[in-house]
Amino acid sequence: MAAVQWRSRGRNYDTELQRCRPEAAPVEFGDYHPLKPIMVTDTKTRRGARKGSTSSSSSSSSSAPADPLSSMLDGTDPLSMFASEAPTISHSASTGDLGRKRREKEEEAVGQDFEPWSSKRGEILARFTTTEKLSINLFMGSDKGKAPSPGSAVSEKVRTRLEELDDLEEGSQRELLNLSQQDYANRIEELNQSLKEAWASDQKVKALKIVIQCSKLLSDTSVIQFYPSKFVLITDILDTFGRLVYDRIWTMCSDPRPLPESFTVDDVNDTAKETCLNWFFKIASIRELLPRLYVEAAILKCNRFLNKSGIQETLPRLTAMIRGIGDPLVAAYTRAYLCRVGMEVAPQLKDSLNRNFFDLLGTFRQISGESVQNQLVQQRVEVPEYLTLYSPAINWILQCIAYRAPEPLLTEMMERCKKLGNNALLLNSVMRAFRPEFVAARATDFIGMIKDCDEAGFPKHLLFGSLGRSLACADPPESERLTILNEAWKVVTKVRSPQDYINCAEIWMEFTCRHFTKREVNTILADIIKHMTPDRAFEDAYPQLQSVIRKILTYLHDFSVLFAMERFLPFLDMFQKDSVRVEVCRSIMEVFIKHQVEHTRDPVILNAMLHICKTMHDSVNALTLEDEKRSLALLIIGFIRMVSFGRDFEQQLSFCVEARATFCNLEPVLVQLIHTVNQLAMETSRVMRGSHSRKTAAFVRACAAYSFITIPSLSSIFSRLSLYLLSGQVALANQCLSQADAFLKAAVSILPEVPRSISVEGKLRSSESFLLDFINNFLATLLVVPDHPEHGVLYLVRGLLNMVQDYTWEDNSDAKVRVYVSALPLLAAMSQETYLYSIPKVDSNETLYGGDPKFLSEINKLSETLIGQILDHLKTLGRDEQSTRRQGALAFSLFGVLLAHGDLRNNKLSQLAINLWNLSHKHGYCETRVSVRTLEYIKHQALQPDMSHLTDTVQRLALQSRT
Repeated sequence: MAAVQWRSRGRNYDTELQRCRPEAAPVEFGDYHPLKPIMVTDTKTRRGARKGSTSSSSSSSSSAPADPLSSMLDGTDPLSMFASEAPTISHSASTGDLGRKRREKEEEAVGQDFEPWSSKRGEILARFTTTEKLSINLFMGSDKGKAPSPGSAVSEKVRTRLEELDDLEEGSQRELLNLSQQDYANRIEELNQSLKEAWASDQKVKALKIVIQCSKLLSDTSVIQFYPSKFVLITDILDTFGRLVYDRIWTMCSDPRPLPESFTVDDVNDTAKETCLNWFFKIASIRELLPRLYVEAAILKCNRFLNKSGIQETLPRLTAMIRGIGDPLVAAYTRAYLCRVGMEVAPQLKDSLNRNFFDLLGTFRQISGESVQNQLVQQRVEVPEYLTLYSPAINWILQCIAYRAPEPLLTEMMERCKKLGNNALLLNSVMRAFRPEFVAARATDFIGMIKDCDEAGFPKHLLFGSLGRSLACADPPESERLTILNEAWKVVTKVRSPQDYINCAEIWMEFTCRHFTKREVNTILADIIKHMTPDRAFEDAYPQLQSVIRKILTYLHDFSVLFAMERFLPFLDMFQKDSVRVEVCRSIMEVFIKHQVEHTRDPVILNAMLHICKTMHDSVNALTLEDEKRSLALLIIGFIRMVSFGRDFEQQLSFCVEARATFCNLEPVLVQLIHTVNQLAMETSRVMRGSHSRKTAAFVRACAAYSFITIPSLSSIFSRLSLYLLSGQVALANQCLSQADAFLKAAVSILPEVPRSISVEGKLRSSESFLLDFINNFLATLLVVPDHPEHGVLYLVRGLLNMVQDYTWEDNSDAKVRVYVSALPLLAAMSQETYLYSIPKVDSNETLYGGDPKFLSEINKLSETLIGQILDHLKTLGRDEQSTRRQGALAFSLFGVLLAHGDLRNNKLSQLAINLWNLSHKHGYCETRVSVRTLEYIKHQALQPDMSHLTDTVQRLALQSRT
């Protein structure tokens, strides 16, 4: 087999290119064009066609062929088809889903623009905390063990029944003391679960007792700072109870068919009505006012089953009952719960909301009363802190009132605030509840009212904070903006507490950025630095300081202006904590990459961005996750890509040198820098139009040296290989032959280091396919690389093949032989008089050797050696029945190479090709379609004058199948 004599087929690439070009065909106006809109035939059969008619269809068609996607569907929409096949849901299986959908529809009656209570729940729990010990006292005594006295009246039985209703479990008492806040929340959640379990086990009375006892806890204000959070936790239980009762009655009405969404009292059966009345009678029997109020409010929605106007009549009654609660804080939250339920079941009944709010205003004078003041003294709570406890309740009530309310209502509320002496707590809630557009239009009026407020009860900076939130969402009149900012900042800058100051300054920063220039922004930054630097107060305000940065970046996208502000970088220096500083730098980089459209060479921007990128880079250590490294590297790469010094190439290279020293720990950044320098060399070649001067030749050699020094520092073997090859190609394009030679030799020398498996997206994969792709690319480059005068003929090709020979491939792998097959086209291309491609101003081997017979002889010998190695491998595969498929595929590949590049006029080479064809089809594994197309190609080639010898060859090639 090794005696095969290789002869390369002579190629005329220009002639072959002309043959491959398709013939031009004239296209008439009416012919089909792929960009024309496709008209799909739509056929509709008339049902009323007379019997025996031939074609009773109307169709519209075009000369264009039918749309292949439409034809596949036969005119039916797959989504509609699936919908029609959907099984009908039975009543028993769908009751729960219908109840859920019904609740969702009713909740949507309020509108998506209404902020739900659930969004406020977490904020309240996080804000109103305590370190005091809490207690839960559930009295569960019972007179059940007493023997009834003879002649006891019915009233005695009723009283006993009422007493039992107030108990949770007969004959027991539960008192949990010294609970932490988390323990308290856990116990309340346990009661919520107990309620669900009691309901599920059909212990409805026990469930009601749990709710009553939990409602009683809302009368306890012994730890007053925790009261808003207690309200949130316990009303969760009330909501659960109200939902269970309503769903139970609704289910009773859904037999035998589901109750319609907009049902009336007439649709409710008698059993459901009786059950509903029974629940209201039980609740009416609760002796204490507070639990009776809360529990009835929880099932307020159930009035729909009894009376068309039941809810409308009940809301005013419950509103009036709240007046009997003595503690103003307890009463305020009871009103908030009633308003919350009212908005869910009857959002259109605004009168009850207004009445609750006006009653709340009437209780404000109780705050200064003796009872409340004594309580505050006893619990050591200051009045400002006490007033903030009202905020969630008042804010919610006002949100309900202000929802889709007309603008005159805000004017009315402002007048009521003035009548109450500009009550700061109320004014704060009004500004937060009404639409920002309404508040912004009256910003000057609100500032006047804030000035007149008494600061002892509620700090003015909080009022300005609420006003600032509205102005951040809506714009005040342009003529008033500067006055508003000046008046607000006079108050904000006088706040002594750093935490209170930064909370307010953060809000007003957005207003300043929206409407003013860098001068005003810089002034506020200077003021923030002045307030937050003493005693390192900034360490406790990182979230607010980060928010300030985000707001500046939202409105200032011109980084030359941003970094020109003298206080911006000193402001960044306040971020001393490493994790926070990196996060801030990351946010700046993200905005820079997103909004910096043009390349920059501004030294102010470059110095600042290098400092920011260095901060991110220096945060990387051995514990940093790979995803974090990748994220930081992408941001730094984005910055590097935006840096351009125009025609000042030397300055660009100096920047890359500095960046390499700065970002040495992030490998993707180093890879990008190498690409940037290679691009710089090619740009230099483009400017010089391929003819380098002494200066530019030295510069491109410096670029090559940069890459040659940087590549070995990369840990990824495939990154090194690809960059060595790419940098060698760039050096070759710039006529740097010795540098190109060094790059390619370096690539060949590290081939043995390639591991047999690599990690790809966290999974180990064979590196064989990656290595084969690289070698094929490398072989394609070698065609234009001239031989070194001191290293002999084809020294790079031989060096590569020797490395392939010595490399430890996987067991049962054909990779090495596939490299040999890939090398044959290269050797055939090298033997041509004119090469397929070349590099301008670089003399390839075609020029150096000029078709020298010795050179061609070396090529032929090397080709024969490779063919011999391939045939020996095929023979080895033939001994193993399990390898017949691999043998066929490899034989067909070699056949294709002989056909395309070998001179088949040589009888031995022609016979070898025929043998390879027969071997590839011997076991029937070769794809028939490929074989047929190959035969057609050979027949077509045989028609060419210089390829007529293929006629005899094609007659000897037969299609075979596995038997």
